Parts: sequence; C-alpha cells; structure tokens
Amino acid sequence: MPLVLASALVAALATPAWARTTPGDTREGEPPGTGGGRQGDTLTAGAAGISYTRSGGGGGNKVAPLTAAGNWTPPPCYYAPKYTPQELEDTLVPIWQAESTGHEWDLSQKKKYEDGEPYKDFNKDKAGKGFWWASYVTPGFEGDPGSLACDQEIFWVDKGDPPPANIPQAITPEILAQLAYGEIRVPGTEVELAPGGESKVNLPTWVWLEKAKFTPVSVTARVDALGIEATTTAEPVSLRIEPGTADARTLPASGTCPIRDDGSIGEPYAPGKADRTPPCGVTYLRSSREGSFPLRATVTWKVHWTGTGVNGEQPLPEGSFGAEQDVVVREVQSVNR
Repeated sequence: MPLVLASALVAALATPAWARTTPGDTREGEPPGTGGGRQGDTLTAGAAGISYTRSGGGGGNKVAPLTAAGNWTPPPCYYAPKYTPQELEDTLVPIWQAESTGHEWDLSQKKKYEDGEPYKDFNKDKAGKGFWWASYVTPGFEGDPGSLACDQEIFWVDKGDPPPANIPQAITPEILAQLAYGEIRVPGTEVELAPGGESKVNLPTWVWLEKAKFTPVSVTARVDALGIEATTTAEPVSLRIEPGTADARTLPASGTCPIRDDGSIGEPYAPGKADRTPPCGVTYLRSSREGSFPLRATVTWKVHWTGTGVNGEQPLPEGSFGAEQDVVVREVQSVNR
C-alpha cells in the first residue's frame, strides 16, 4: 500500500493521548473514545485513556518540567485502552467507506475487525467486557524515532486479562509512574539576592528562596478502565549556585545549599548582617564592569513513585530545573555598616 495512502489509517490508530498538558494549555488531537478535559487540577483523557492529577508545589505561576539526570526519559510510546467496540467502528468504517487507504488494505482491515478474521463485528458482543487497545505517543515525543516502536495494530483485551505477552510497552503502574514524571511541573528558581540592587566586590551576596515555595510535587496517573494508578513525587533537596564567572567564591564552597524542612533555602538578609557569612551566597572577586554576571540557580529534586500492586516507594532518576538571572557587581572604596 502506498505510504501516502496508509497515513490516514496510521493517524486514526496512533493519535497521541494529548498534544500538550502544561497548565493552561488546551487539549489537541484527541481520537474518538479519548475525549476529556480539565476538572480543577485533573487533566482527563476519557474513560478509556489516562488521567493525570497534580498536587503540591507551593505558590507562584512560573512552573516548568524537570530535566531528568542521565538523559533518562519516559517511554516514547505505549499501549493502553483506547476504544469501545462502537468507538472503533465509528473510527474505522468512515475510512473504509472513503477507500482512503487503498482497496486491498481496507478489505484486509474489514476482514480483521468486522468479518471475523479474527474479530467479529468489532467485538460488540463483548461491549462493557473489555477494550480495544492501541498505541499512544507520549507528549513531547511526536516525531521521535522511539515513538515508532509501538507499531502493533489495535487489539482486544478482556477486562481482568493481561495484554499479550509480546507487547512490552503495554501500560503498567511502572509505565504510568514514568509518564507522570513527564507531567511534573516545579516552581521557577529566581532567587532573592541581598544587599539589594548591586552586589559589591569582596562582600558576600546573600542568596535565599522564600519559605514554603519548594515543597513536594506529585502527579498521579491512572487508567480507570484497568483500575490501576501510580503517583510520582518529586521532593526538593538542594540548590546549586553557579556565579557566572570564575572570579567568585560560593558559600558554602561546594555551591550547594540544602533545602530546609519548611521549603526555604538560605537565610534572608536583614540590616546588621553585612558582616556575617551567609549560609547560602556568593562573593564576587571582581566587578561586572558595564555588564552583569549570569548567576544560575538550579534546584535538584529527588523523585520516587508508588502504585497499584507495588510495595513501598520505588526510585526514579532525580531531576533538576534551573534558571539564570543577571547580577551587577560594582567596586566599592568603603562600606558603611
């Protein structure tokens, strides 16, 4: 069958679960049977798809996904329930009637799903007793070579039965946990600096992040059709400071500041502290002249998951998110304390 003719059927059977899932985005590209929406903090993908619920993360509107350590990524594709018998008929029959994929291919698919070789009338006699499974592409992996690994044609699975053993990408609580990892959104990392305005050469600049902003973030992914779920949780553990120049000393020397139990980092500056060494900060050894130094602050998050049928917390690769901000450093002749 010519590739151009096959594309219509491929699109119908391998549409992503959704195109984008960041807060405020709209759902795109939904196939029949996976229509969903948003209810509060829950993003849904219909009764035969995956839904995600986010919680935690402190305040603020600036959020971003984690970058996993070691180039780890969620699976680029997977199989999960997608269609009821009626939904599959509503999807395929218009394609066959239009002969959009070529007569021979249309005929072979009609025989497979409608004429009893091996399925009869889209398994309508099993309505409510199972689902048609098909491939999904994980958001962000559209066009990635790994997404092409899920090339199995749609198949039926009775409720309570496992998917065929020859399909390693079939959805499981562990895969749900990995997909939930990709949906985690953490707060931005713009730090507070003091004394305010411009930093001074050879005087410590205090660095801190507000209390309770960096708290654990969780995403629960579930497949209601299968009664399985997994919750992936990211917990902040440290802040790494990179001054943006080699002519600087970090405080502490490692450049890594621990996150306190209340979610704060470092200690806020206050008048009278100028002669003290901050628990988290940086001392610049030269001025930025007419420009500035790109200080980068990166928070590291420890990640783990729990899920259906799993005892205890299971580890996932730690993640991080960082951002740069400009710091102006000036020479001073004398300082009044």
